[in-house]
Amino acid sequence: MKLPTCLDGLPQPDLPPRPLHLAIGMFDGVHLGHRAVVETAVQSARADDGLGAVLTFWPHPSAVIQPERATRLILGPEFKARLLQNLGVDAVITERFTPRLAELEAERFLPWLQEQLPRLAAVYVGENFRFGRGRRGDVAGLVAAGRERRIRVFSAPRVNLDGEPISSTRIRTLLSAGEIAAANAALGYHYFAEGIVTPGKRLGRTLGFPTLNVPWTPDLRPRFGVYAVRVTGARDGVARPGVANYGVRPTVEQADLPRLEVHVLGECPLGEGDRVRVEWLTFLRPEMKFTGLEDLRKQIAQDRAAAAAALGR
Repeated sequence: MKLPTCLDGLPQPDLPPRPLHLAIGMFDGVHLGHRAVVETAVQSARADDGLGAVLTFWPHPSAVIQPERATRLILGPEFKARLLQNLGVDAVITERFTPRLAELEAERFLPWLQEQLPRLAAVYVGENFRFGRGRRGDVAGLVAAGRERRIRVFSAPRVNLDGEPISSTRIRTLLSAGEIAAANAALGYHYFAEGIVTPGKRLGRTLGFPTLNVPWTPDLRPRFGVYAVRVTGARDGVARPGVANYGVRPTVEQADLPRLEVHVLGECPLGEGDRVRVEWLTFLRPEMKFTGLEDLRKQIAQDRAAAAAALGR
């Protein structure tokens, strides 16, 4: 079950008349810390014969409050909703974050939720959750408001990795630095790109390394460079090892927009028109400019060998 995206004010969901357990947050990346919040809501809903749901937002509040300094997001709303649904929730509500919502006083937040979702029984947030105008509301205030309105409030402690809290900000920093293995560990899954293979200039084929050109425009761009990857086609569901370059191709064109090009190690039945998922596993080297195509060809051969070694091929 999936609720419609709401443009201004929560929808009145047509859900069974059962207690609603609601996890609330931006949940960018749906990382291990987010999962702790959402899974607690789902488990509690099951124990209460209720419904487990998620309330998230789009765009990021910073895009409304400080558009010149808007936070770049790890996931778009479609992929975020899909990952949240995979956690077993009964509904995902994506609320459009508007100037009107930004002006909502913290004291009005829980009443507003209850007005829109009258069967709201419990709210689940992270321990650092902030809300309301100027981010003045905190968990303690939410707990107090919940007591008055007979709504239980649960806050999940932050999840640590290597002694430091996992956060979306930390993961964004790791991705921007090319520290893909550490980012994957914090996410709890492999960072990925999805798209439909389109025709390219066939330069890779000319050099002896045919590639799949995958249009992909993430809000947050990971570090330009070469990665060992795993490529899965939607048609057959088979995961294949590969090596990918993400960047502006300075040796051949210096493109305005970065491109994702993937060379599959071994036989590749995938081609134009196929939808593929590319999971990023190991950062091999930064993107660089070569003096000519022969130097580029030699480096691609080395990259292929490095990817094969990293993937145990």
